[in-house]
Amino acid sequence: MNEENETHPTPRAYASSPCYAHEFEQPPLTREEILILLNELIESERAGAVGIIEMARNAADEAHGSLLHQVGEDEARFCAMLSRHAERLGGDPSRATGVFAEKLARRETLEDKLNLLDKGQSVVVRMLREAIPRIEDTELCGDLGVMRDVHVKNIKRCNELLTENGS
Repeated sequence: MNEENETHPTPRAYASSPCYAHEFEQPPLTREEILILLNELIESERAGAVGIIEMARNAADEAHGSLLHQVGEDEARFCAMLSRHAERLGGDPSRATGVFAEKLARRETLEDKLNLLDKGQSVVVRMLREAIPRIEDTELCGDLGVMRDVHVKNIKRCNELLTENGS
């Protein structure tokens, strides 16, 4: 203790960051929290699938359309995977579609749409990076890890498309 102020001990200096890592650990997500997360992701993925597939239909060339269609199919595939996990955990998968598709549709240029897509995909990656360490269900963690990795890959692919268009 600090002799000058015995009621407030002097903070202990730790030798290295792992020594205080326990102070930042968060408890595992509860089943209810996981179901909320899954439904948020379902709605986002469904909106992404709708919006991106529409972008693919309106693409200026076949290569861009094909890439966007693949990204949209990934979104739809993950929507189905998330729904399957929600059901497996005893929940009701959301049937709602998030607002992302409408936001994409309101953007006028491909550049604006791709920039918004980048932001949306990045939000999903961030959500997954924060949630996965707190989920004890190994099957779900594995699928969410794949989803995160595919989103990272799709962000890169869409950024390359954006670069090709001179942005």
